[in-house]
Amino acid sequence: MIFKKTKKLEMQTDQFLDKVSEAGLTFLVGVKAYLNDDKEEFEHQIEKMRILENDADFLRKKIEIQLYTDTLIPESRGDVLALLETTDDVVDIIKYTLVEFSVQVPNIPKEFHEQFLKLSDHVIQAVEEMVSAMRSFLRDPLGVRNYLHKVYHHEKEADHLAEKLKRGIFASESLDLSEKIHLRYFALHVDMIADYSENVADRLSIYTIKRSI
Repeated sequence: MIFKKTKKLEMQTDQFLDKVSEAGLTFLVGVKAYLNDDKEEFEHQIEKMRILENDADFLRKKIEIQLYTDTLIPESRGDVLALLETTDDVVDIIKYTLVEFSVQVPNIPKEFHEQFLKLSDHVIQAVEEMVSAMRSFLRDPLGVRNYLHKVYHHEKEADHLAEKLKRGIFASESLDLSEKIHLRYFALHVDMIADYSENVADRLSIYTIKRSI
């Protein structure tokens, strides 16, 4: 365990990861509300996402300051700091993507609703498995691989679904080119959430190997 002698730091990191997980779930609820044209619920999820991002940023900075000022876990500090920053990027892209739905208000035909939901579900599954891998890295590095392969699975599924969705959008005869490009933008950015989770997984894979040597 990296934090075996620093319970306070372990608790704060758990709280940070809770915010990451909750951001993913909030995104999923927000997308569903948007597709159902539930404006009140959608805006509620937007506000909730803003609070989660602020809380995650605050906790990350608090952890980073404590790592430096108390000279904790010097042998793993660099790896943990890099992981925290990369994981915080996941929260940022989740929030950015959901807010863009509010800003740009894309018109998503009902024929694409199910595909957008499936894509969103897989990217958030990738986030959830990434969070589990992070928790494992901090407590039981040998168990990290139990989660990493699931992150990669959902990232690949998200890529597949995003490509299928974009092909369907551009094959549509009822949409103008500008509408097709607009919808492609959102398919691309939803898919990027899984890509960011994969970046964290890649770092975890390397750091796990380093700790086993």
